[in-house]
Amino acid sequence: MDNQTANRQIILTGDRPTGRLHLGHYVGSLKRRVELQNSGKFDEINILIADDQALTDNAENPGKIRDNIINVVLDYLSVGIDPAKSNICIQSQLPALHALTFYYMNLVTTARLSRNPTVKAEIQMRGFADEGLPAGFFAYPVSQAADITAFDATVVPVGEDQLPMIEQTREIVEKFNRIYGETLVMPRAMIPENLMQRRLPGVDGKAKMSKSLGNCIYLSDDPKTVKKQVNGKMFTDPTHLRIEDPGHTEGNVVFTYLDALCTDEDFAQFLPDYANLDEMKEHYRRGGLGDGTCKKFLINVLEKELAPIRAERAKWASDIGSVYDILHEGTLRAQQKTNATLARVQSAMRIDYFKDRTITGEWEKLLKEANV
Repeated sequence: MDNQTANRQIILTGDRPTGRLHLGHYVGSLKRRVELQNSGKFDEINILIADDQALTDNAENPGKIRDNIINVVLDYLSVGIDPAKSNICIQSQLPALHALTFYYMNLVTTARLSRNPTVKAEIQMRGFADEGLPAGFFAYPVSQAADITAFDATVVPVGEDQLPMIEQTREIVEKFNRIYGETLVMPRAMIPENLMQRRLPGVDGKAKMSKSLGNCIYLSDDPKTVKKQVNGKMFTDPTHLRIEDPGHTEGNVVFTYLDALCTDEDFAQFLPDYANLDEMKEHYRRGGLGDGTCKKFLINVLEKELAPIRAERAKWASDIGSVYDILHEGTLRAQQKTNATLARVQSAMRIDYFKDRTITGEWEKLLKEANV
């Protein structure tokens, strides 16, 4: 590994294309990606659409993954991901990732994979414990390690629930470099600085937004749908039965969303009775502020945030050919990058047979003994 590779600041991030992206993605990662993209602090930003990993639990429905790749890219472009600054590419079209995954699998035991907390949680959530676990899904952390190292990523923005995956990658990098010499770049995790942005719950208060639970607000939802989700499903405080009753803001999903999204300017525009969220919370806690008023304010905040995203998405959706061009060009650039890493790895492992034609010490000994 040369000094130029080691000193570059490179981000790898991405998503599994299993559906349209929702407000949880936006608050937890997409807004931060745009900030990082525009910060000027990084030499490269790569955004990987992880369709291989999506297929590990959708193998019987690849058409779903294909359609959702475009949905995900439309969401990226709509929130401000700029393909001139961030390289968007498709995982399955990068053969180097598959080779690296196989090499790394030989450095990880099944016992270690089975102890990965993220894998254990996903197995439980998807019901694999009853139906049997696909081997591809079990090896998910190894595939992710291949993704990260193939791009020489130094920084991987993740939520706290993904930290075990980054730790697994770091273990693989350490072991590979110890066996074969300094070859792979050691990555570090970057988690959201704002506690409220680390995980936005579903509108029903469940820990995670999920299409199957119907508790999402998608970035592409129209105003009527957003209003319906907030008014009809959003959890508030079950003890706040009357307006005059004291209320709790902790664990109240309306206030969780406001913590993550609203600004003082929003109060000046939509709810001038309060200067900021702290004043609104204080009124709710002492009683006299109704849930209807809180939800109406949140709907206005959401619409202010989502309206320009919705408009930008519609613009790109009218020119899908350009979206495919962005994906194709980004993937070609990623192929060059990841192929270079694969070549470096194969050289370190001494399996670049046609580039390095020298023989090993063991063969030299045998040839001498045979007087060849």
